[in-house]
Amino acid sequence: MINFANARFLLLLLLIPVFFLLHALVLKLRMRRVRKFGDEALVRHLMPSYSKSKAWVRLVLFSIGFFFFVIGLSRPQIGAKLKEHETKGAEIMIVLDVSNSMLAEDYSPNRLERAKLAISRLVDKLRDDRIGLIVFAGNSFVQLPITTDYVSAKMFLNSISTESVPVQGTAIGDAINTAMRSFSAQSEKSRAIVVITDGENHEDDPVEAARQAAGLGVRIFTIGVGSPEGKPIPMDGELLKDKDGNIVVTRLDEKVLQDVAIAGNGVYVRAGNSEFGLNPVIDDIRKMDDERYSSVVFEEFDEQFMYFLGFALLFFVLEMLVGDRRSRRHLFQR
Repeated sequence: MINFANARFLLLLLLIPVFFLLHALVLKLRMRRVRKFGDEALVRHLMPSYSKSKAWVRLVLFSIGFFFFVIGLSRPQIGAKLKEHETKGAEIMIVLDVSNSMLAEDYSPNRLERAKLAISRLVDKLRDDRIGLIVFAGNSFVQLPITTDYVSAKMFLNSISTESVPVQGTAIGDAINTAMRSFSAQSEKSRAIVVITDGENHEDDPVEAARQAAGLGVRIFTIGVGSPEGKPIPMDGELLKDKDGNIVVTRLDEKVLQDVAIAGNGVYVRAGNSEFGLNPVIDDIRKMDDERYSSVVFEEFDEQFMYFLGFALLFFVLEMLVGDRRSRRHLFQR
C-alpha cells in the first residue's frame, strides 16, 4: 500500500493539462501573427529550422518530468514497520447511564445527549491517556475497550442510545464491576472510573462495588445528571407512565452518587448546563501518577521520493536537450 506523507502536493498535477492548453493557445496566437506578417507557406519557407513537432515533444517531456517531480514532493511511502511505542498517562473508563430516565429534558436536548457531548469534548482534550466506554442500564457491557484511538471513541460514542442496552434499570454496581474487568494488564496505579448517571439505582449495591474498586487502587468519580425536583420522561411522543397510569418523574439521587464517590476515594460533581463536570474530574485525575504504557504500532514507512525526483531530473534534462530547431541531419544523404 502506498502512503503519501504530503498528499496536498498532488493537487499540482492538475496543472499538467493546463500546460497543454496554454501551449496550444500560444501556437494559435503565433500563427495568427504569421498570417498578418505574410503568406504562411512563404514564412515557413523562410524559417526552415523551426520545428513545431519538437515544441510538443519538449512539452511532453517537461510534463512527464513535472509529474514525477510532484509525486516526489508528495513523499510516497510503501510498507510499514512494527515499532513499540511508549506513552505516559492514565486509564479512564467512562461509565454512561443509558436507561430511559436519561431521556429527561433537564438539559438540552436531554440528559443523555448532553452527556455524550461532554464526553466528546473531553476526548478532544486527551493526549496520551487511554479511554474506554461502558454503557449500562439494567446490566452493562463494554461499548469501547480501553484505547488511545480517540477517533474510534467518538464514533462509538455517537452510536449510543437508550436502546444500546435492552434491559432497563440502573445497575451502577454492575457497571463499576464491568469497568474494573476492562482495564488493561499494564495498568496498576493510574486508573479511574467516571460514572455519569442520574443515580436512581434499583438493582444492586454500588457503594460496595466502589469500595472494592478503591481497595484495588481504582478511584471512582461520579457525575450527577438531572435535577432533584425531577422531570418526566418523553417516550414515543408521549410522557412515560407507570402501570397505574401516573406520569413517571425521574429525579437526581445525589446521596447515592456522593456515597459512591466517597467509597471510591473520588469526588462527586453535579452536572450543570455550562460546566458538565468532566473537566474538574479530569483535572483531579491528572494529579495521579502517570502510568507508562507500551503498544505496538505501524511506523517508519520506507521513503520512495528520491526515485521519483531522479526520474523528474532525467526528463527535465531530456527536455532541454531536445531543443526547438529541426535537425539538419538526414538518415539518407543524396
